[in-house]
Amino acid sequence: MIKMSVYYPADGGSKFDHDYYRTRHMPLIQERLGDACLRYEIDKGLAGREPGSAPQFVAACHIYAPTLGTFQEAFAPHRAEIAADVANYTDIAPIVQISEIVGG
Repeated sequence: MIKMSVYYPADGGSKFDHDYYRTRHMPLIQERLGDACLRYEIDKGLAGREPGSAPQFVAACHIYAPTLGTFQEAFAPHRAEIAADVANYTDIAPIVQISEIVGG
């Protein structure tokens, strides 16, 4: 199983609409990916390591797929549509990482 994680740095921009992200963007991705999206999670940053410190990221998402190939094949035809929707909720340039789940 793989996980694609998308992180939105707290110092990376001026807006992030958590409601839009939760109710529109992530459901769009799930719909477009179909069975390639086993599930997804959304994180909303609350705090940093030290008490009272700001979070490093305002938000993150994690999309789980059976294999890298399955994910890439399902995502490719919708890449432009998904990328265009980003402007509806943020001006932050995301950090993306795809990982293999090796424990759990």
